[in-house]
Amino acid sequence: QVQLVESGGGLVQPGGSLRLSCAASGRSFSINTMRWYRQAPGNQRELVATITRLGSTNTADSVKGRFTISRDNLKNTMYLQMNSLKPEDTAVYYCNADIGDYVPPRDYEAWGQGTQVIVSS
Repeated sequence: QVQLVESGGGLVQPGGSLRLSCAASGRSFSINTMRWYRQAPGNQRELVATITRLGSTNTADSVKGRFTISRDNLKNTMYLQMNSLKPEDTAVYYCNADIGDYVPPRDYEAWGQGTQVIVSS
C-alpha cells in the first residue's frame, strides 16, 4: 500500500507564502492524477487543485492566481505553492492520489494524513 505524507504546513501571516509537499512511498506503483484538498473546521472537504501525470492542472476559483500545483514524477512528490495567503485559507490540507500497484495489479485511491495551515496575524 502506497503511503502519502504531507509536509510544509504551519502558521503564516496574511499575505505570506507556504509550500506544501506530498511524498509517496511504497513498492512497484505508479501515480496517476494527484490532488490537494482542504478542510476547515465545520466545513466539508474542498478540492483545491488537481494535476495529472502529464502535468495538466486545474485549480479552484477560490485559489486561482494564488496557488500553484506541481509535481516531480521522478521523486513521486507533489507540491502546492501558496502565495498571498488569506485567513480563509486556514484549513487542514490533504493530498490524494490515484495509485496503480503493479504487484498484484490493482487501482486505488490513497490519502495523506493532512497538514495544518493557519493564516493569522
